[in-house]
Amino acid sequence: MKKIKDLDLVALLEDITTTHYETGEKIKLYKGQIGTVVMEYDGTAFEVEFSNNNGETYAMETLKTEQLMLLHPDLVLSV
Repeated sequence: MKKIKDLDLVALLEDITTTHYETGEKIKLYKGQIGTVVMEYDGTAFEVEFSNNNGETYAMETLKTEQLMLLHPDLVLSV
């Protein structure tokens, strides 16, 4: 199984409540919401950036491995 690393695309495995990156307002991120890993903390937690299609960040969250699913946008060849 491939491990999550910096710049990987991930999806949330659960709903979470957080604050908007710019406004500070409470927002909800839903299961399946896609983000990009921007920092790895010892392989057990990750800083994930959530942004819209224009690249504008609306949330940054530190999440545990168990809260994330690694996405595979390209073909993964089995060995």
